[in-house]
Amino acid sequence: MANPILPDDAPAFARRYMNLADPRLGAQALFATDEFFAPKERMLEPQPAVFIPGKYDKHGKWIDGWETRRKRTTGYDYRIVKLARAGVIHGIDIDTSHFTGNFPPAASIDACYSESAHPQEDGDWREIVPSTTLQGNHHHYLEIADARAYTHLRVNIYPNGGIARLRVYGQPKTNFSRVERGTLLNLAAIENGAYLVAANNQHFGPAS
Repeated sequence: MANPILPDDAPAFARRYMNLADPRLGAQALFATDEFFAPKERMLEPQPAVFIPGKYDKHGKWIDGWETRRKRTTGYDYRIVKLARAGVIHGIDIDTSHFTGNFPPAASIDACYSESAHPQEDGDWREIVPSTTLQGNHHHYLEIADARAYTHLRVNIYPNGGIARLRVYGQPKTNFSRVERGTLLNLAAIENGAYLVAANNQHFGPAS
């Protein structure tokens, strides 16, 4: 039986590390330039994206993901994501599942480490994914070689369109100096930095 969450061709980083963009752990969609067809929060949903025939909302066909309307001016759309934990990012999945004619032709991702309430305005943003061509109905697994820890991502789509899911696979960088002395911590918890090193068999489910 294959893992129902990850495709069979998912890379090692997706199987080893936690999803730092999981809203169940505290990740948030903070801002989007446009979310006319589908809200920004939907792109972080932990379950795989679905297509439901015959389901409509006030904007037309119901879309499981984040989707902006067609740009009538110059520029592009983007969205700011606060990660659940500050962490070192090892890989990203830009998932366009069920987006066929309305996916962005390209996307890039910037990242910053910020404790500000307005990182989109004063964050020290660095490009971690250069402009990358996207396909429709496809998982785009992108390996990241950057040892710095980040707290926020800016997902840029050129010029507009929809993304079903964003997964940010990485290792949390816990600041133990802020933990009160004597506090018991589970050092085998992914949110405290634990991650899967190896397993001899994962046939019925991922060891992580």
